Amino acid sequence: MKQARTIIVPGTDRTTPVAELKAQVRQFVEERDWDQFHTPKDLAIGLSIEASELLELFRFQSNEVIDQRLQESDGRQAVAHELADVLYFVLLLCSNLGLDTTTILREKLELNAERYPIEKARGRNVKYTVLASPSQE
Repeated sequence: MKQARTIIVPGTDRTTPVAELKAQVRQFVEERDWDQFHTPKDLAIGLSIEASELLELFRFQSNEVIDQRLQESDGRQAVAHELADVLYFVLLLCSNLGLDTTTILREKLELNAERYPIEKARGRNVKYTVLASPSQE
């Protein structure tokens, strides 16, 4: 039986380091002299606004309508563009604050693994404080 080959496309998640994405964002900002507008406060506000624009695409829509819209190229592209805007602000904020994106994500995943142990959290969508309460034992 023939094994399926994995095709690695240049410039995708599988081949692009986070550092390269941060460098691209940094270059984009520097070429436009936008650092003057990118205080941590303003970047956090921008991140929140872009996340809200992503939410707006789903607001008042049933799961069925959302699923159908995501099957359409225009719908997928709208979501992709808003996600890209969110990612832009995350990467720029990390860059400007000197935070290593990979490290902070891994640290947070480790913390959440402690807060949400598999045996208590699997299949449940409650906050870790609820999982830790004695009534949940």
